[in-house]
Amino acid sequence: MFCIQCEQSNKGGCSVKIGSCGKTDDVADLQDVLLRVMLGVSTFAHRAAQKGARDAEVDAFVPNAWFTTLTNVNFDEGRFLDLIADALEIRARAANLAEAAGADLSNLPQPAVWEPGVTREDLLASAPKAGIQKLLDRDGPTVNGLRALILYGLKGCAAYAEHARVLGSEADAVSAAFHEIAAFLATDPTDVDSLVGQSLKVGEVNLKVMELLDAGNTGRFGHPEVTHVRMTPKAGKCLLVSGHDLGDLARQSRRRQLVILKALPRAA
Repeated sequence: MFCIQCEQSNKGGCSVKIGSCGKTDDVADLQDVLLRVMLGVSTFAHRAAQKGARDAEVDAFVPNAWFTTLTNVNFDEGRFLDLIADALEIRARAANLAEAAGADLSNLPQPAVWEPGVTREDLLASAPKAGIQKLLDRDGPTVNGLRALILYGLKGCAAYAEHARVLGSEADAVSAAFHEIAAFLATDPTDVDSLVGQSLKVGEVNLKVMELLDAGNTGRFGHPEVTHVRMTPKAGKCLLVSGHDLGDLARQSRRRQLVILKALPRAA
């Protein structure tokens, strides 16, 4: 494992069997493979978009797949094996979309044509070709660091975009911008000025994503109001819910209400 996703990067990152977060080296490797394939997805989606074509299923899959690779989101190895298989199918779908739109499919970067395999063993064997460390010796820490900045910035954008999407708040322009930046990253760029420029674009996309998330939350639940709450502890179990999970909480509440209604005795 070589992971510099969290504060452990200040210590040189995690290069052990189990990360400080509890993630195994195999899960970390599978996440790297998934993201490498996802760069290929965006390569085709971006070229299709340049011809005015898009696919809602591709756009919906992208933020969810990226989101799963964030720290402490998903450490289920089997889930990543499934996601990689799905990503390869989505990449083929995006490639067909681009071809049908008449996009230029010459000079494709490695993530667009890379075949990491299908079995667990094949995918883990391919992982070194997908990790951010693979080009560190060639390109140096500055270039590699800027690429990582874009990569992790896109992960953050994807997380908020997925939260917004669940609430029904999406924008084609945001998906298009995400694809464009990811397609740039797929080329393993080395020009510092271009990398800095794309890093700033990630910030611009994130602002738009946060607007979508705000609209999704306030449009569904209303604007937050100052409310007095009890601050003293109380014995018993509880649920900790973040603001981004209100949609999930609402769905679970409706399901619980339905279960209760079904369980209630019917009037004679």
